[in-house]
Amino acid sequence: MIPGDQKLYSDVLRPVLEAVADRMIPEDTWPSATDSGVLAYLERRAGEDVTTWKDLIEPGLHTLDAEAINLHQRPFVELSANEQDELLHDLVYDRVQDWPVSPKRFFTTLLSLVIEGYYGSPESGGNREGTSWDMIGFRPGTFPEIDAPVLEPELSERTFDQLQDQYDVVVVGAGAGGSVAAAVLAESGLRVLVVERGSWLPYSQIGSDHVRNHRLSKYGHNTGPALEGNPRTILLANGDERITAPFEGDYHNNAMTLGGGTRVYGAQAWRFHPDDFRMATRYGIPDGSSLSDWPINYDELEPYYERAEWEVGVSGDGDAHTGRGRQRLHFPMPALPRTLEAERLAQGAANLGWNAGPVPLLINSVERDGRPACGRCGQCVGFACPTNSKNGGHNTMLLRALATGNCDLICDTMVERIDTEAGRRATGVRLVQEAAGSIQRRQVRTNHVMVAAGAIESARLLLNSANDAEPHGIGNRYGQVGRNLQGHVYTGAYGLFDDPVQDGLGPGVSIATCRFAHGNADGIIGGGMLANEFIRLPLIHWNRALAPDAARWGIAGKETMRDSYLRTSHVQGPIQEIPNAESRVRLSPTVKDRFGVPVAQLSGSVHPESLRAAAMLAEQAETWLWAAGARRVWRTQPGGGLSAGQHQAGTLRMGEDPMTSVTDPSGRVHGYDNLWVSDGSVHVTNGGVNPVLTILALAFRTAENLVKQT
Repeated sequence: MIPGDQKLYSDVLRPVLEAVADRMIPEDTWPSATDSGVLAYLERRAGEDVTTWKDLIEPGLHTLDAEAINLHQRPFVELSANEQDELLHDLVYDRVQDWPVSPKRFFTTLLSLVIEGYYGSPESGGNREGTSWDMIGFRPGTFPEIDAPVLEPELSERTFDQLQDQYDVVVVGAGAGGSVAAAVLAESGLRVLVVERGSWLPYSQIGSDHVRNHRLSKYGHNTGPALEGNPRTILLANGDERITAPFEGDYHNNAMTLGGGTRVYGAQAWRFHPDDFRMATRYGIPDGSSLSDWPINYDELEPYYERAEWEVGVSGDGDAHTGRGRQRLHFPMPALPRTLEAERLAQGAANLGWNAGPVPLLINSVERDGRPACGRCGQCVGFACPTNSKNGGHNTMLLRALATGNCDLICDTMVERIDTEAGRRATGVRLVQEAAGSIQRRQVRTNHVMVAAGAIESARLLLNSANDAEPHGIGNRYGQVGRNLQGHVYTGAYGLFDDPVQDGLGPGVSIATCRFAHGNADGIIGGGMLANEFIRLPLIHWNRALAPDAARWGIAGKETMRDSYLRTSHVQGPIQEIPNAESRVRLSPTVKDRFGVPVAQLSGSVHPESLRAAAMLAEQAETWLWAAGARRVWRTQPGGGLSAGQHQAGTLRMGEDPMTSVTDPSGRVHGYDNLWVSDGSVHVTNGGVNPVLTILALAFRTAENLVKQT
């Protein structure tokens, strides 16, 4: 409903809407769209997006009814099912003329809404009692015998008035890198302030909306940032600037909440391959790229990988993936049991002679630190953990930091700039927050600043902290801040099997091969990892996992969902992205956020060598699925636009030379003795695997370097 309790469609149109929805998802042995409560969902969406309803859906329904009368001399609701379907098919293929709106756009928009109402979250309206989930075999929660959600700890937050005037260290961001840094620093006796721009969101507040999460963010995210007041912009090839909202893909959002991405991540805990640190030496530097070696090697980081695995908590099999560098200790927890899909893929790998094994995960496979083992729920990645078994910054290292009594935490607060002295030393930070409807600001002095806001926001902060000595931003004397932005191009394939390959056991990802990390044919630079995918939400299955020619509506579409959901396997992985200097973060010259701070302006594209590697890896994913017994396989195709997303990295890259890097090998900004960076922005390359363990390991190392200096 809209304000005034007025319906967004007339009583005349409601029967037409019901009839169309019931042809999109008809009744068979399972309920139709309207019997499943889809109309309640449509009313909610109509109230949230009045423009689409008034300008597209309502005119389309009017015109469809008129078309029925014109062709059959009867309104749409009186036509036979076959006649209704024929009319709807004509819309799909644009076989009608003189419509006030695009008939195909009307149909596809309404179909998408009906699908959301039928297969989405019951609490959103629609999918009454989760009937459609029962129909296809999706189990969202933990096993009945597991108590969930597990109570989460109370985290003591400070207000502006409770902050000290000066701290030994201010840590900007409470994600993976910031939480580790806070713990190491506070446990060393330093007085630490952690500033998090997001909120502390308990499990119940993050929720489980299937269209508002970090896996499918069609209408927003379940952590933030809020849609209003937090834009970014895209610099187009012609020089124009386009605003992008947080839920759009080219925003490259990461979770904005206490714990950052670790609050809702899939928690794959891979070490980088030794050759990931020497890509330029091994492969040379492709034209148009900024590929470079790291200033440190695997052996230097290995003790910190070990520390991250044991102190944050990784489950896995240390013998599963040989050739990835020395690993002195096994993981502290055994791997989670294989899923049915993993068993099938293990058979396929054996048939091919490939080495494949469990995926290391920052998830408890056994009880640890007073938190239980994984409850194997059906909606892991993109959501908070119902059993608090996923090990993130919020429930491991940050708790340690706060337990010392040396650490203050303030949330819903942004660091808008870093104060410096003569462009050589950080002296404090400027904080800004919105409270009680007004914007408040405060300055805090500090002996050290540790920046850990993520590659995009960390670069934005340094750029916005320009001063007389560095008029283009801190650390930006040579124009390197914000350059080399990278994430991961994902590629792979889907396979449809004769028998079920999904058993509904989360987190889903269970088996991987790293045989394509390096040493591939045809001059491929680097490579990547392949693993089976996390459990798919039903809406993700409909949007992304159906065969290209699969029926998507009508009785056939319903049968497609019912028959394919448990019989589809998805193998995919990230490739070692080739960075380039023109993929970058700048400050927008025209757009500011709700605090008046220039927003991040993003630009760039994927290097052609990254797309070549992606094509190779997709071909190998297809080979694996055939060998596992799939009866049909189709590949995914990555785009060529900027790649950053939740694996964003590279904007403050580490190096020996200030002319080509922003931070030195110890993690300090060149030219400063007290300004440090502890997130993925220091990555020179981002590995052919998920980068969080490397972020954690570097955070231990960087924080240790800071402590040694005090």
